[in-house]
Amino acid sequence: MGIQINGTNDTISAADGALEVSGFTFENKTTAQRNAGVSTATGSAIYNTTTDQLEVYSPAGWIVGAAIPFVATGGTEDTTSRSGYKIHTFTSPGTLTVSGEPNTSVEYLVIAGGGGSNHGGGGYGGGAGGAGGYRTATGFELTPGSYPITVGAGGARDPGGDPGSPGNPSIFSTITSTGGGGGTGWNYSTSPSQPGGSGGGGTRNAQTGGTGNTPPTSPPQGNPGGTQNGASFAGAGGGGAGTAGSGSVSGAGAAGGTGASSSITGTSVSRAGGGGGGGTSYPGGPATGPGPASDGGGPGGSASSAPVSAGTPGTTNTGGGGGGGAWVSDSPLSIGGNGGSGIVIIAYPTS
Repeated sequence: MGIQINGTNDTISAADGALEVSGFTFENKTTAQRNAGVSTATGSAIYNTTTDQLEVYSPAGWIVGAAIPFVATGGTEDTTSRSGYKIHTFTSPGTLTVSGEPNTSVEYLVIAGGGGSNHGGGGYGGGAGGAGGYRTATGFELTPGSYPITVGAGGARDPGGDPGSPGNPSIFSTITSTGGGGGTGWNYSTSPSQPGGSGGGGTRNAQTGGTGNTPPTSPPQGNPGGTQNGASFAGAGGGGAGTAGSGSVSGAGAAGGTGASSSITGTSVSRAGGGGGGGTSYPGGPATGPGPASDGGGPGGSASSAPVSAGTPGTTNTGGGGGGGAWVSDSPLSIGGNGGSGIVIIAYPTS
């Protein structure tokens, strides 16, 4: 940009880490180094590397002479999907690097990995995994610096009677979303309900679903998993970002909780649904199908004779919970599904 110096129209440019004005180089200093000056002369100028600003010393103290515009890089960058906005999407770990003036109009969506499910066994359908924690807000401030981004992996299904593994957290700056709780195991003596961003679903002997929004955030990052119906042998659904998981009824696996929608990318997309509970054909009678799921959660396994199917994994980069495995005479298809990985999306206006 042009400025007037000694009556000429000269330019500001950055070269070799220093700020130059028509050949004049301004000394680089951090804010701490600037403040350490003892007898700064009025009219002295520096380039503040802490704030990325040109500053001039006046009788009233340091004042901003010129500011570098806000710039951020990292992840998959998109300036076309949402008019007037730049979007950074992280589907795996990375770094958001920020320079220039602070930006107080940043939006974020941080979803953790969904919980893994339990497989069917002992006549019981497996409990489903809960969705990963779902946190979103506007008006977040970013200042110059590097922001490591963590994208949580989904939790693994358990091949035995224990709960599935919880999902892993996703992290952006001060925002941490907690992984979804694993689906409860049918070996109930060693399988407590699993808490998380959203809780895992219960199974066997009326197990209570895992608590959601754990640890608590405001607004809540998730909901509890469903509680298994004591008269049923099927698995309960995992909690979702939008609603709690359902309890099982008869031999049918219960539905997972719904997710939540966001238009941060310019298009409304629903994510972080809980997994569906696993069905069971025990103790006789009509064989039953899987617990349904939506918004990235995996449907539960089907105990229907045609076809028998395994629990479905949560969808990648949605934080969906894994579907519980069905029980069909300990069929190899009684396995459950892993949780889906999370995602981090950051957006801000460009004008």
